[in-house]
Amino acid sequence: MKFFITGAAGYIGGSIATRLLSLGHEVSGLVRSESKMSALRVMGIEPVLGTLDDVEVLTAAAQAADAVIHTANADHPGSAVTLICALERTGKLFIHTTGSAIVADHADGEYAQDIPRNEDSYFEPVPFRRARVDTNRYVREAAINKGIRSIVICPSMIYGHGRGLEKNSEQIPRLMELSKQVGAGVYFGKGLNHYSNVHIDDLVDLYILAIEQAPGGSFFFAENGHASFKEIAEMMSHTLGLEGRTHSIPVEHIIDQHGEEARLGVASNSFVSSENARRLGWSPNAPSLQEYFELLV
Repeated sequence: MKFFITGAAGYIGGSIATRLLSLGHEVSGLVRSESKMSALRVMGIEPVLGTLDDVEVLTAAAQAADAVIHTANADHPGSAVTLICALERTGKLFIHTTGSAIVADHADGEYAQDIPRNEDSYFEPVPFRRARVDTNRYVREAAINKGIRSIVICPSMIYGHGRGLEKNSEQIPRLMELSKQVGAGVYFGKGLNHYSNVHIDDLVDLYILAIEQAPGGSFFFAENGHASFKEIAEMMSHTLGLEGRTHSIPVEHIIDQHGEEARLGVASNSFVSSENARRLGWSPNAPSLQEYFELLV
């Protein structure tokens, strides 16, 4: 098959592209910078120069492919609409990548959830994430309204070594760097808030399984465990040789310095269960978050 991937130079998209190439598929990938085009070619990916706002570029690339995987930006609804319209009435596969921050809350470091949400749980998103939830719904409904096999995959906090040009995720490396600066593993407020997590290799496995088996309209959380941010701070502290020292940063500081995006990323609960993925046959076997930190020592 020939796949078109947005975000092919990124952490998720590059890891998926590498796996697809190893399975004998052809891959083209959207890239914003000419400087990265040669690097993609070296990987075996045919670069497509453009941005998520280039309707004609996205349309042509999507229509030339057998399937499209959208990993570039979960908060750019226009690109999802463009890609779906490009594939309308073709029956082709479209996978949209979102993120488990759709279920984030304003707990601000408190533990607010005893039972994980699964794919069928009702939740009311915080206003900042309403647009992302609406985009996910639009993608899923395209399986009925637009005549394509549309699927949404929703990763939780991702960790592990990427297989594309970008080797690291955002949350864990940024927390590690901040912990180095502070001299202790950092958390926010009381740090009791829980976030589910998934290894990048297990996440790529889910994409491959969805490509092969998932019906249109499917929605999959991707998680293989969860931890509080205080527990993550302790793991980071030991990995960095800081003897288990931890330090609380006021949530107000995060909000003032980095806004709502950061608040939801480090001070909320995003506790989910990937029941649909496991029913499909997904069986995560990569190192857990604890094991990952131990391997870094």
